[in-house]
Amino acid sequence: MGDFVVSARKYRPQTFDTVVGQSSITATLKNAIKNDHLAQAFLFCGSRGVGKTTTARILAKTINCFNRSESVEACDKCDSCVSFNTGNSLNVYELDAASNNSVDDIRNLIDQVRIAPQLGDYKIYIIDEVHMLSTSAFNAFLKTLEEPPKHAIFILATTEKHKIIPTILSRCQIFDFSRIKIRDMADHLASIALKEGITADAEALHLIAQKADGALRDALSIFDQIVTFTVNNLTYKSVIDNLNILDYDYYFRIVDGALKEDIPSSLLLLNDIVEKGFDTHHFIVGLAEHYRNLLICKDARTVMLLEVGESVQQKYLDQSKQIDANLILRAMNVLSKADVSYKSSKNQRLLVEMALIQLCSLQQELEKKNA
Repeated sequence: MGDFVVSARKYRPQTFDTVVGQSSITATLKNAIKNDHLAQAFLFCGSRGVGKTTTARILAKTINCFNRSESVEACDKCDSCVSFNTGNSLNVYELDAASNNSVDDIRNLIDQVRIAPQLGDYKIYIIDEVHMLSTSAFNAFLKTLEEPPKHAIFILATTEKHKIIPTILSRCQIFDFSRIKIRDMADHLASIALKEGITADAEALHLIAQKADGALRDALSIFDQIVTFTVNNLTYKSVIDNLNILDYDYYFRIVDGALKEDIPSSLLLLNDIVEKGFDTHHFIVGLAEHYRNLLICKDARTVMLLEVGESVQQKYLDQSKQIDANLILRAMNVLSKADVSYKSSKNQRLLVEMALIQLCSLQQELEKKNA
């Protein structure tokens, strides 16, 4: 076995400033540490891979650091930071509530809370997936959370805030982590590629970020997978091949065919898509998304909503100039109906073909209506 470390671990943020896409939360936490306004219980909420546990660990390390920098970051050199980095800190206790969710587990934690820290001012308890605790475990935890010792700070993390009982919520300072923006993820992947000496196309990184669906950890896993597949030369084509994603180019060609009222070429393109193994339902959803992107390109104020690379954005801008907004809305209506009817259809391919024929006929219908 070699010394390979997955990017999600190797490039896990170690300071507040390196946390991706959560600047308002990290700024608030830094101010709380700087002004000594720390709550005794924090609740970090958000979808997977957005940095909840990472931020909890950074907060735990920074709170007990003896030589914090002017920007309120841990020094990584003092005894407290060194013990934390090596995993030997007696002041930070992590509990996975998914597998330790009983009353006995919480009672063991409560027993530890009474013990004062050996090094530093605080003992920090990070409870991950806290919504997995049983109701009796929550109730056992309530009193300690309401009146903890001065040296104890609790950081709870969850992907499902609605499952946590209100009495727990009312005792916590709540931080809602947002899904990480595609542009932020793509920029982060680009910086990692630069550090690792990997050649990477901007379009390829944007595509990985889109596929990750707001979770940076997923983006890093996909990145590692494709780097292995391409041997350090990450291209747009290698990404669509490896992740089995339909190329943007197909959607542009379908819309061009519809504008020319070219039914045969549209049907042949669909056949090509089917033969390559792509799901026709995903094609319908993707085409609707494509028309949506064309619509937002019609106004300079909404172009910022287009989360694609620069070259693809230019293609959208060029194609949007060739198509009327009213036609786009009608096309989206056709595709929306096809999407809704897809699962109940007995002949799904015919349904998709009829939708394409309708798209190619929209121009005629609009002209007849305006005549």
